[in-house]
Amino acid sequence: MTKKISEELQALPLFSSLDQDQITRVFDRHLEISHETGQVIVMEQDWGESLFLVSSGLAKVRTFTMDGEEIVMSLLGEGDLFGEMAALDGSSRSADVVALTPLNLVKLRVKFFTELLEQHAGFALDLARFEATRLKDLNRRFVLQSGDATSRMLDSLAYLAQKSSGTANDPQALIPLLTMRELALVAGLARETASRTLSKLRTRGTVIEEDGRLRLVDLQPLQKRGLLL
Repeated sequence: MTKKISEELQALPLFSSLDQDQITRVFDRHLEISHETGQVIVMEQDWGESLFLVSSGLAKVRTFTMDGEEIVMSLLGEGDLFGEMAALDGSSRSADVVALTPLNLVKLRVKFFTELLEQHAGFALDLARFEATRLKDLNRRFVLQSGDATSRMLDSLAYLAQKSSGTANDPQALIPLLTMRELALVAGLARETASRTLSKLRTRGTVIEEDGRLRLVDLQPLQKRGLLL
């Protein structure tokens, strides 16, 4: 691993408490892999002994209802980790992870990851904070499922922007070009409802198209709804 990559990893909140030698241990014999849009990286109920770090791109964490309806639970962007729970406790995967855009991942061996968690309290605490943030996101999205279509679309656009901007967490970052079906799934709306709602937001000037991608230019509607802290 180069010094530059090590420094980039240390800039991520999850690895900020580790020194260069410890980061080298975590990334010992790692694999760098790429996936095209739409590829399934892990599947629900599969067994796995590896965990993954997103180095670039966007992915969704999804599951299905008993009726076969797809539900997007959360999004993963640069710096996000996934697969760690199944790797750490030996259970099966709890959801699918699917690439929403071209995706670059680092596949890690669980052995050195768990050793550092046991030996380094700061690293264990950083992972706990990471999981707590993910749980808050999930709870927030669950609460918003009872909200109106505009609130759900606004929140989803901001969420997509934040995840696309990596550690910048910028709700006004450019949003990757997604199909209307995918955008509707992220918002938890019917495709027709999502299309109408997005059209209204564009007419109002809340959302614009820039270089073939969407951008939230007016955050006031989100702030009025309490969707931004």
